[in-house]
Amino acid sequence: MPVNKIWSIDHTCGHTTDVDLSDRPADRRAGYARWLASRDCSKCWRASKDQDSESKAEWLANKRAEEAAEAESWAAQYRMPPLDGSERAVGWASRCRHQLVTAAYTALVAEGEMDEDEWQAIEEAVRPLTRAGWWLDNREAEPADLPELLEAASEADRPSENPHF
Repeated sequence: MPVNKIWSIDHTCGHTTDVDLSDRPADRRAGYARWLASRDCSKCWRASKDQDSESKAEWLANKRAEEAAEAESWAAQYRMPPLDGSERAVGWASRCRHQLVTAAYTALVAEGEMDEDEWQAIEEAVRPLTRAGWWLDNREAEPADLPELLEAASEADRPSENPHF
């Protein structure tokens, strides 16, 4: 009796496909065929993946718009000057400035031992930073002007060393 190499798979999406399983060991073909039957066919899987990519892109665009609006509102409330740079760099930098300064405030004042007067000095030191990509121009420079912010920052808050930003 010959070993079955071509298997007819009835997928959960309702489609039936013939699959060549000759590249699998003979004793594992039946199990793999059952696994394939519990999945959508390739065409339906790709179609759902494309829809997921579109919905993820839409979700990300909405999230970025929400973050941008929050950063803009925060910048107006705390009288932060507008940032200079390309549209993309300004959007990214304004979100980063908002997240970094609010996280620093939380860590140093709300949860830490710094008082509001000391914080005001830090906030005043942040205001002059208006170039969205200042670290691109000053890669060797250490941002030691704001040691309190550096202490409160985590690795996720630090700019990437990727020169493409």
